[in-house]
Amino acid sequence: MSRWRDWAGAESGRVRDAGRWRAPRDLDAAGPVGTLTTGGPTVVSFASNDYLGLTRHPAVIAAAHAALDRWGSGAGSARLIVGSRPVHSDLERALAEWRRTEAAVLFPTGFAANLGVLTTFGGPDVLVCSDALNHASIIDGCRMSRAEVTVYRHADPEHVDHLLAEVPGRRAVVVTDTVFSMDGDVAPVEPLAEVCARHGALLILDDAHAALGPDPDLGGVDALRVGTLSKTLASLGGFVAGPRAFTDLLVNRARSYIFTTASTPADTAAALAALDVVRSPEGDALRARLRANVDRVRPGHPSPIVPVVVGDEAATVRVADALCARGFLVPAIRPPTVAPGTSRLRLALSAAHTPAQVDALVAALTVALDAACGTPPGTAP
Repeated sequence: MSRWRDWAGAESGRVRDAGRWRAPRDLDAAGPVGTLTTGGPTVVSFASNDYLGLTRHPAVIAAAHAALDRWGSGAGSARLIVGSRPVHSDLERALAEWRRTEAAVLFPTGFAANLGVLTTFGGPDVLVCSDALNHASIIDGCRMSRAEVTVYRHADPEHVDHLLAEVPGRRAVVVTDTVFSMDGDVAPVEPLAEVCARHGALLILDDAHAALGPDPDLGGVDALRVGTLSKTLASLGGFVAGPRAFTDLLVNRARSYIFTTASTPADTAAALAALDVVRSPEGDALRARLRANVDRVRPGHPSPIVPVVVGDEAATVRVADALCARGFLVPAIRPPTVAPGTSRLRLALSAAHTPAQVDALVAALTVALDAACGTPPGTAP
């Protein structure tokens, strides 16, 4: 008898009984079109965060190949030991320039970046105000920060103002996603910055999904910009950009930076090449193409993430399955990822999608929704 095996089996059974058991599905793809598992259907994926379609860009691939040839497959150590390569420093300088900050520091993932920044700038004497719909990495970073954490009403600067006014003189942090990963809506960044400036709070923005902005001017407020290399920059890793005094402290205090192997040279070089594209006229054209694809689904929506709220979990799964049968991969997002009663399809648009693919998805979605629940595409609450 194994006590732990019994426990694991019972916990798995509870997940299965709730109808929420999940497992990875292999997608053999280089770009939006691929095959699900061996012998599976060919599908167009609307689930990827490769927002500008740069994972197959020749310059990005060539940069990764060159880094492999020069430095090998791995960094071999943490940055503060012998794991730092010239390409890491080159990327940090480029990211700081892109974000209009003094400096930037790389982390192995965006998740690690949020853990690092919140545990470094949090503490028992700090109040952290966190948006109610923040990403799991922010939530976990808040939990690990040892700070007093208050969750403020989603996208509500007045609530933040009230919370900070109750603790005058106390060190405080306000942390928010710039674009929220499940609803695709945008935080009121400039009003939040005004509140932070008024109270002397540190503003931390997670820009992971901000492929279409916003990119605010944060002059006049202490701020840190957290980002990921795995979405707009088509690679793997994370970063924090801000005043050099803050990034230097991260290098010396953030455990998720100090005690982990440096990002691979290939990933780092790929991100640097992708950033060159993003900041070029070609990047402008890719963003315009992405903007047009989003408008084909929901005109004026501010981000590449377009939620279609169905509500009922079973109905949401039926719609996703119907779309897959028609050749479209769209994930069904259910509790605990979202609140009960708000299960949804999460459409992730990319500049790599063709207008014909997007139009075909919209047509198939309308049919699938009507068949599954007799309702038109919903909107995020």
